Amino acid sequence: MKITFLGTGTSQGVPVIACQCEVCQSSDFRDKRLRSAILIEIEGLNLVVDTGPDFRYQMLREDVRHLDAILITHSHKDHIAGLDDVRAFNYQQQESIPIYATSVTHEALKREFYYAFGELKYPGVPRLELKPIVAAEPFFIHDICVMPIEVMHYKMPVIGFRIGNFAYITDAKTVDEYSKSLLKGVEILIVNALQEEPHISHFTKDEAIQFAEEIGSKKTYFTHISHRFGKHTVIQDQLPEGIFAAFDGLKLDI
Repeated sequence: MKITFLGTGTSQGVPVIACQCEVCQSSDFRDKRLRSAILIEIEGLNLVVDTGPDFRYQMLREDVRHLDAILITHSHKDHIAGLDDVRAFNYQQQESIPIYATSVTHEALKREFYYAFGELKYPGVPRLELKPIVAAEPFFIHDICVMPIEVMHYKMPVIGFRIGNFAYITDAKTVDEYSKSLLKGVEILIVNALQEEPHISHFTKDEAIQFAEEIGSKKTYFTHISHRFGKHTVIQDQLPEGIFAAFDGLKLDI
């Protein structure tokens, strides 16, 4: 399995529009963060988790020529706004793309992309095959077993995903004990770490470190990083052994 970080930024991305802070003005490519998403390559399949506003560019940058399924964590715009661009894969593959998400998220997609779900579809609209999932009930994409794990983004449920010894959690602020139990044995963990200061709906640096230590992952990678967190090199210097600040384009072989 190979994981590619398509984006590691928060909802505004980095640099933030019109911001003059040292992070947004940095020349380090690791400080250029698109909205958070990953590409999972496993057993010949290409799976994408979340299709934010940068989805089109992310697919072009990584030269993704085939897409087998999309997994959606939740319905906030920075995680779904680029879904319309799946049309290119519909055209190339001449088939619908399965969209795995909760029924609540599916309903949001029907509202946001209403033109894709009407009885009379305009030619060229995205072809989306909605596949409902339920937290803590594993599902299969071909022969790949995926465990959906619920975390809380303030008061909003968000779904993380575990495949084997790998797990991806984003937009978490609290995680109950049952969900933590579903993460036991994970060796490679990706988790959101927004900034150092307290935030109502995201892990801070210290909360993310504590969470990783509680799960017991061998390696943890932070994503969904704000410009308020600091430059990549500064962040990395603050982290314990085995915990890393991810950056766009980083690839993990698992």
